[in-house]
Amino acid sequence: MKNTEYIDALEAAGRGLADAAAEAGTDAEVPTCPGWRVRDLLRHTTMVHRWATTFVAEARTTPDRDLGETTLDGEELLAFFREGHAGLVAALRAAPESLDCWAFLPAPSPLAFWARRQAHETTVHRADAESALTGTPGPVAPAVAADGIDELLAGFHARDRSRVRTPEPRTLRVRTADTGDVWTVRLSATEPPRTAREDGGGAVDTELSGPADQLYLALWNRLPLDAVTVTGDGELARLWRETSAI
Repeated sequence: MKNTEYIDALEAAGRGLADAAAEAGTDAEVPTCPGWRVRDLLRHTTMVHRWATTFVAEARTTPDRDLGETTLDGEELLAFFREGHAGLVAALRAAPESLDCWAFLPAPSPLAFWARRQAHETTVHRADAESALTGTPGPVAPAVAADGIDELLAGFHARDRSRVRTPEPRTLRVRTADTGDVWTVRLSATEPPRTAREDGGGAVDTELSGPADQLYLALWNRLPLDAVTVTGDGELARLWRETSAI
């Protein structure tokens, strides 16, 4: 995806999140985030948006602590969220391609990192807001979903801090039915998962397949595993569920 496409996805997801949150009300429970109510979701996400904005708008090159969560609630909190989201979108749109700032995952550029990361941060939390309203997250555009799977597998879980480990080498494959994307993830006891964006051609222990958005939401633990097709060893899929939280 292009940077402009990430920013468009971020803009749409933030508006969808705010609309769902407003309709659900800030006291509504968020089923996909046990223990959270919509106010917690809004406070967290606007803090992340404003934190990200500081790196982009101020070209900060060193990591900083988060800004802390607001104590606002109700309509004031919704307005504060919308303001922070709009500020992030504007900062990303105004940033030059040559932007030099801190980032924490590999990307073609810092601008590409922040546009991608905030698009998926907001899309996942839009799903949380929708679950508070209707009980089920809404659809995600296939291209956005496939890109988010790639960020999760090849970005977040390539880091040493990933907790997904298996006592002996195992292989997981993720296959989208609508976008034609395939990831092969090799797991072990001593290293973080190693992901290749390819079929690999050989047998695997477990394969997860289905529409890209269902896989995206299931891998981010926003849908149950029975939302996708699990072939092979179901225990490996359950291990992912139990250890993959970011």
